[in-house]
Amino acid sequence: MDQQKEKKRLVAHAALSYLKEGMSLGVGTGSTIDFFIDALTEYSHHLAAIVSSSEASTKRLTNLKIEVTELNRVGDIDVYVDGADEATKHLNLVKGGGGALTREKILAGASRRFICIVDDTKIVDVLGKFPIPVEVIPMAQSYVARQIVKAGGQPIRREGFVSDNGNQILDVHNLTVTDPVKLEIELNQIPGVVTVGIFARRKADILLIGEKNSVGDWYRKHWAASSEIYAADYAGINI
Repeated sequence: MDQQKEKKRLVAHAALSYLKEGMSLGVGTGSTIDFFIDALTEYSHHLAAIVSSSEASTKRLTNLKIEVTELNRVGDIDVYVDGADEATKHLNLVKGGGGALTREKILAGASRRFICIVDDTKIVDVLGKFPIPVEVIPMAQSYVARQIVKAGGQPIRREGFVSDNGNQILDVHNLTVTDPVKLEIELNQIPGVVTVGIFARRKADILLIGEKNSVGDWYRKHWAASSEIYAADYAGINI
């Protein structure tokens, strides 16, 4: 296994320690989450429900004999675990490289705690080097693209891709995201935009970072200043 994959494996396994008997769990999408899903097999029967953010993750879960429940049957989710394409020390994220940003944002919004797992190559000072995905209704693609150009971005339609919701993705280049909340709101207000892959209004509560032979962690201030404080509130599954 190459070094980056090993970092992903380490951080995916570290996320398991935040699960507790009887919880409902939201599962994200992407290569790091694939490691988390694979590691979840021996823990899944301790959880009350598992909700998936994409058809791809649902297929992987069901192939491993893990039952998936619809969000409408669960209500709020105790913990949502997902990856990111970029993350900052302020726990702002860019997500949607896999095209599941709308369902990912729904699960993040429905979760009590959002744990983001990444390897250390995803950490940046300022969001925007990774193109920002914007999911759009097909009939509005050209209009939305023109509005994004006016805002200084360079939108490129993701060729040959249709989201699980039947929509298209514009990948927006050349945006330096110095105020992620402001830009998220502005892009979301363009008619025809379903959602934008900036997660700043609902940022991560905990960011776990896969490094060489270790896992680092950053916390939102309102959760805890240290892992010890958080652990006292959220002990892991007892098996």
